Amino acid sequence: MKAHKNIILLSIFNFLLGFYLYGAIIVIYFSQLTGSYALAMGLFSITMIGAAALEIPTGIYSDLIGRRKTVILGSFAILLSSIFYAWGFSYAVLIIGALFEALSRAFFSGNNDALLYDSLAASGKEKDYDEYLGKVSSTEQAALAVSAVLGGIIAAISMKLVVWLAVIPNIFLVVIAFQLVDIRRYKIESGNIFNHLKEALLVFKKSYKLRLLSLASIIEFAFGETGFTFNPVFINSLWPLWAVGISRALSFAGGSISFFFAGKIIKKFKALPTLFANSLISRIITSLAILIANVFSPALMSMTSLLYGSSEVASNTLLQKEFTDKQRATLSSINSLLGSLAFGIISVLVGLIADKLNPRSTLLILQIFLLIPMFIYWRIFKHDKKDIH
Repeated sequence: MKAHKNIILLSIFNFLLGFYLYGAIIVIYFSQLTGSYALAMGLFSITMIGAAALEIPTGIYSDLIGRRKTVILGSFAILLSSIFYAWGFSYAVLIIGALFEALSRAFFSGNNDALLYDSLAASGKEKDYDEYLGKVSSTEQAALAVSAVLGGIIAAISMKLVVWLAVIPNIFLVVIAFQLVDIRRYKIESGNIFNHLKEALLVFKKSYKLRLLSLASIIEFAFGETGFTFNPVFINSLWPLWAVGISRALSFAGGSISFFFAGKIIKKFKALPTLFANSLISRIITSLAILIANVFSPALMSMTSLLYGSSEVASNTLLQKEFTDKQRATLSSINSLLGSLAFGIISVLVGLIADKLNPRSTLLILQIFLLIPMFIYWRIFKHDKKDIH
């Protein structure tokens, strides 16, 4: 009963988490306030590097203290972040907002997926993790789609109003967090966080497959998320500001559909082939959209979202199978830490390159680096095939 309650609440929680009206235009908002793409992307870098610094402590906190308390703290952090972004009369205030967002990301990273996995395992349904993760995640994508359209329309009237309105869903986020229930499936043997971290690192050391999966997910996140964060600037050069939200909404709507059916897709085609095929198709479509750079480009780029959900669920499912119960959140946090650090570095470089060149050339460069995960997936396939024989 408690497990079922958590699944429902996590679906609502993810919807509220995704309903932030400034999501589609935040990079434009930052660049207008700062007058520079580099400074605007620098705020995203601060968020990710800050999250990286806090990833492991919060992951260990989640494993040792509890998932529910971790979600509550993360909810308060994202609420404060949105308030400082809205207040944002100076770069220093925006930095404070970015740091609170970093704290929330660190608390949620690994923890929320671990809570879902623990909840399913308590009901003997952990084998259906991919299907439940897809459906729970689809609510966030649906919220992102709706809020992107509304945010784009309101932004055409007042950019500041959009950011202030985004505070409201985060208030309800805190309320939902308090309703969650902790489900612990193992006995804590030691409260020593250094021993806990050492055990988690040993899992990485022993598993070659986990190291490859982690590397691929880090590269996908660092370059892929940076590109997705920055592409409204490119889209805004082709479509008016109010339509940027529509482009984002198409992406999130596609993501919602993809997440919802991810479990069925993965069961039919398996996780690893799904990752490889999705990565290849996404690179072809996105590169074509950037090269032609016309009014159809934003719609083409949005099409890749139909592959995003199944890719995320496939990657997460493969990682969860390699994680141990005792260090589940910690291992996920280590992976996220490295991804956040990489994003922090790449996002600043992207801003600098865009200032020197242009958004179109910058996005094309990112596509080249996003070819690397495909080679890693092929390496994992060869490794699995060798183990079978």
